Amino acid sequence: MSLIHPSHPSYPAPRYFGETGELTARFRPADAEPDFVSGPGPGGTAYHYLSTSTSTDGEYGLYRVEMGPEAGGPSTHFHKAMSEAFFVLSGSVRLFDGEQWVTARSGDHLYVPVGGLHAFRNDSAEPASMLMLFAPGAPREEYFEAITQLADLSDAERVEFCERHDSFFV
Repeated sequence: MSLIHPSHPSYPAPRYFGETGELTARFRPADAEPDFVSGPGPGGTAYHYLSTSTSTDGEYGLYRVEMGPEAGGPSTHFHKAMSEAFFVLSGSVRLFDGEQWVTARSGDHLYVPVGGLHAFRNDSAEPASMLMLFAPGAPREEYFEAITQLADLSDAERVEFCERHDSFFV
């Protein structure tokens, strides 16, 4: 009996060619302070930069997002260069999959391929937490930190900012 099934995809080509491995893993404890907090008080959103495109050499970006009650979120948009995935850790998050809004709870997951319409928000009276994964990685930290200042920009500056950050709103 063969352990190789012809319909299974193959692994990517090797990118590490050493024989002994390297001491390069990075640990981040769960109780680490957020890297950035937008908005004042309990309704704000805290971002934990778990793995950035810089720390993963562009492979992916992984962020823990802690939203306060009724924290809102971005309207419907898509990305031309990266996929995005959401994994709800706690609370409930409203996720738009391009066709409908669903209430996602702890353990629920939404994958959005490149070009897929999506949106999210916390419109409940309770806090919520989720993981957001972008692949390949992109410098989302600047986007997260500047998004709250978009109201101060002209329409042209807002469009340029969003396009530079691979966010196309519909």
